[in-house]
Amino acid sequence: MSEEETLLRFPTDFPIKIMGERRDDFAQVMVELVRRHAPDFRPETVEMRASRSGNYLSVTCVVRATSKAQLDALYREITAHPWVKMAL
Repeated sequence: MSEEETLLRFPTDFPIKIMGERRDDFAQVMVELVRRHAPDFRPETVEMRASRSGNYLSVTCVVRATSKAQLDALYREITAHPWVKMAL
């Protein structure tokens, strides 16, 4: 499969789960990152869940993905953020 090939058909609604340290502004900062790559993302659709211990927070954002390049750039920026432990 070449770099441009993907099993996804675009445009598509694509959920991204971002997990990181629990901070007061974690969700807001992650939404700002997502909106840089998906300007039509609606922040009111964000789902959040704290870890059992309360030390971590997961933020799920469903974006309307238009290309593999868009998703790749979004994942690169999210995973480069120092607060993020993992993105799926």
